[in-house]
Order: sequence, then structure tokens, then C-alpha cells
Amino acid sequence: MTTTPAHPETGFAPDAAPAHAWPGRAWGLALLGGLAGLALHLIAGTGPGGSAGPDALRLAAATFLGVSAIAFGFVVERGRLGSSLGFAAAAGLVVALTIYWAGVPGGGADDGATWRLLCAALAVGLAAPLFQAMRDRAPGQPLSYSAAHDRAWVNAVLWCAVWVFAGIVWLTAILLAALFELIDVSFPEKLLRKGWVALPLTGVALGAATGLLRDRESLLGLLQRAATAVLAVLAPVLALGLVLFLAALPFTGLEPLWQATRATTPILLLCIIGALILVNAVIGDAPAREARHPALRWSVPALCLALLPLGLVAAVSTCRRIQQHGLTPDRLWAAVFVAIALAYGLAYLWAVVRAAVRDRAGPARHLRPANLWLAFGLCGLALLLSTPLANFGALSARHQLARLERGAVTPEAFDWRALRFDFGPAGIKALERLAATGKTPAIRTAAADALKRTSRYDVPDRAPPVIAEERLTVLPAGAALPPALRARLGLPEACGPAGRCAVVLTGDGREAVIVTADWVSVWREADGVWRTEQPATRSPSDYAAEAQRRRQALDAGAVEIRTVTRRQVFVGGEPHGAAFE
Repeated sequence: MTTTPAHPETGFAPDAAPAHAWPGRAWGLALLGGLAGLALHLIAGTGPGGSAGPDALRLAAATFLGVSAIAFGFVVERGRLGSSLGFAAAAGLVVALTIYWAGVPGGGADDGATWRLLCAALAVGLAAPLFQAMRDRAPGQPLSYSAAHDRAWVNAVLWCAVWVFAGIVWLTAILLAALFELIDVSFPEKLLRKGWVALPLTGVALGAATGLLRDRESLLGLLQRAATAVLAVLAPVLALGLVLFLAALPFTGLEPLWQATRATTPILLLCIIGALILVNAVIGDAPAREARHPALRWSVPALCLALLPLGLVAAVSTCRRIQQHGLTPDRLWAAVFVAIALAYGLAYLWAVVRAAVRDRAGPARHLRPANLWLAFGLCGLALLLSTPLANFGALSARHQLARLERGAVTPEAFDWRALRFDFGPAGIKALERLAATGKTPAIRTAAADALKRTSRYDVPDRAPPVIAEERLTVLPAGAALPPALRARLGLPEACGPAGRCAVVLTGDGREAVIVTADWVSVWREADGVWRTEQPATRSPSDYAAEAQRRRQALDAGAVEIRTVTRRQVFVGGEPHGAAFE
């Protein structure tokens, strides 16, 4: 087999293996994808072996197989199976351990499972082109930015393309199944619903697409160059917008940023990401591929110089939120992203200044090596953040408890919902401590109440105000009002902020009917927590007069519950519609 010589400047032989068609790669990856899909079904599905081991372990094992198979398809080269297998196994292990440690995003109380998983994916995504460039470089040559840049873009385009192909395969399968349905043959449609068919089919489609496109990397490179050319056109537009925005800040001040939205930091970070993408679309991977139009070339230093001020404003925004409301896992993640943005801002500012002082040839030649070192640093940081070493939940819980105990925030204004559902195990442990040894009865009661909640939506945004005794009528006369219900009467859907309120206890004391001049609501106790549906408010034509009569009756305690016989339609033995007279 002949080998394409290395690039004389970069030392990278981009077509050493991929340029030569490798027909066996597509077949092998299709088989690997099918076997990986079947294994995923057996491990994480309901097939044989689906009940072996704890759920977290099975999920981690399935993740390892899936990620390793995909990573292997992206990096495998003829004659380099050993190194490719090693990288694929390492990539799968990183993501699998992240899943095992952090759990599934949205699977319960967590302190950033989504962000941890994204960090693991980012670490693998950055490591792949760096690994490919280092492995495929010519002997004795240093790591080339051009090689890593090309690999990164090809991998990104390939990732999108293989999923598009898998979608087309599924659409074809669904169409054929529907075709057979027309002649009363439902077997194909039922077969597609089976996990042992669906997952292997998806794996085969992904593997085959990866192999076929890997043999046509020149096409992927063409798509990459087309994408960067289109993106580069947007660079002057964004540069002009950011320059005008920063120029306006000295006249408007920063206060409008805080008043306009609570998403100031995310918006600024998205602008920074957009600027980074467009800068690199303009400069390309080598001087020969750099955009030549003056507007595009001058947009590069403008975008580079805008990064640091935007990062500083984002830092001020994040620090302001932390100062006002304390640490939370989300705010700590925001602080990490702001720190990354500042690092890029400093590096890009250095490149512009160095180019202006030394060679006046433009910052591109200094930006490319800076990108390479930043990629290594970002990959390592993402890997660190995907591990339990970055325990933002525990750090946030300690900080919030300190604020509560020193009186910086009252129990009524404290975010019990976040501590229960957003801080992970550390938040639950903090609640247990507060419920047992809180400084005040209000803290202990609120913490105990939050611990009982099974849904974040059951926790009120803040503790309801204490209802005045003169507003309250408890029936039957002399009945003892449950303390847990008493604490919730100040809610808008209970007694509300003003007016007479009657609480009629029924049954064994686990049900209460709350009556005001405007609504009636039924409350029930379950596991120590009182809940209700949204009360229905009557609005008759003579609403004001009728409400006044009800207020007078409430003041007199003239409230009773009567059994009313009504009629209702039943269809098939089941009630249908509302009851009527």
C-alpha cells in the first residue's frame, strides 16, 4: 500500500489512511453497530441480562458500549487498530463513569448531572481530533494545528451526517412498514417496536454511515469548507454589533442589563461562543485558507478585542447574582464558563497585541497556536469537571446554610425547593440537619416540610405568610387545626392575603374545606403534606353583592357542608360529563 507524503509545513499526512478506500471498514462498523445495539438492549432493556446488577451499573455499562463503538468508528484506521481501540475504550469509560457518578440528567435530585455529562462529551469531542492528529503525524514532526483543526471539523460534520443517515434509514423502515399495513400485514410495524430490532437497526445505520463517509473524507472536507465560508460572512455583522454594544455601555451603564433579564450571563456567553466560531471560520487552519476580503479580515481583531470585555461583564453579572442569592450549582457552573470565556478573551487579546507590536501581519498566525493550547486546557478541565471532584452541590449547600444561619436570608425567603431538588445528596443531608438542629422553629419546620416533598412543584417558592387569628374560623367549633395545614393557610390558593376564611375539617381530620368569600377549595393530607387543586372562582352577574353576603355569613360562622343529590350521565357504566340538577 502506498502512503501519501506528509504536508511539508504541518507534518500531517491527512490522507495517509483515509484517502484510500477501505471497503471492509463500512461492513465492519455496520456489524459492530448492530452488535453494540443488541448488547445495549440486553444490558439496559428487558431482555436476558436486563435485570443483572444495579440500575446505575447497567446504565454505565450500556453507555460504555455505545460511546466506545461510536468513538471507534470515528478514529479507526487501517493498521492502527490497537491505538484506536485504546482511545475508544478510554472515551467510553469517561462517559460511563460520569453517568455512574452523576446519574441520568432529570432522573431526580442532582447537582448538575446534565452539565457533568456535557463536560464528559466535550472532553471526548476535543480529545478525538487531538488524538487523531498526534497519531497520524509524520515521525519526528510536532503536533500540527492544521491537522487538529481539520480533524475537529471533519468529526463535527461526520457526527451530523451519520445521524441524518440514521434518520433516513428509520424513515425508510417506517414507510415500508406502512406500505405492508395497506395489505393487512402488520408484522413489520410490530417488529420495529421491538427493542431487539430497533437498537441493532440504529447501530447498523450509524456504523454503515460512518464507514462509508470515512472513505469519502474529501466530501466531508468540502462540506466543512462550505460551512466555514458561510459562517465567515457573518463575522462583520457580529463584530459591528458587539462593538456598538460595548461602545454604548459607558453611556447606559450596567444597570439596564440586570433589569432587562435574569439571563444576562447566558446571553453574553452565547455571544462569546458565536464570536469564537466566526473568528476561526475566518482565519481557517492555515494562511492559505484564511479569508482575504478586507471586511472579513478586519472583523477578526474586532471580535477578538470584544471577547474580554464581554467576559468581564458576564463575570460581574455572575458575581452579582452570587452576592445577592448565594452559591448554587448552576451559578458555580456559570462561574466556570465565565472563567473559560475570560481565558479565551485574554489569549485572543494577547494574539492581537502581539501581532500589532511585532509583525503587523494580523493576529491569525498567533491565534492558531493559542487555539491548540486552549483546546488541551479545555479538554483537561472538562474531564475534571465530569468527575465527583467538582462537587458543586456540597459547596453550594454549605454556603446556603451559612447564609441562613447568620441571618443573611430569612426562612421565609430561603429557596427550600433548590436545596431539596437541585443540590444533590448534599442538599438533602443539609435539610435533614436543619430539620433536626435548625436554629429556630421556623427553620426546622420548613426543612422538615421540604424533605417530605416528592416533586419540586409541591414546594412553594417561599414560606406563606402567617394568617392572623382574627381572620380564621375553624369548624366544627373547638376542632384542632393541624399545624401543617395551619402553616399553609396564607397561600393565595388557601385563605389568600385578606378577608375572612373558614376551615371546615371533615372525616378523620385529613381533609379540610377552605371557604372564603371568593372560592372554595378542598385540601387533603398525604404523608404529612397538605395539597389542593387550583380553586375555582365564581363570577356571577351580581358578584359584588353575593360576595358581600358571603362575607357576612362567614363573619357569623354560618358555614356547613350538605350532602346534595344530583344527576349524571353514565356511558358504559362510567360517569361522563359534569353532574347536573
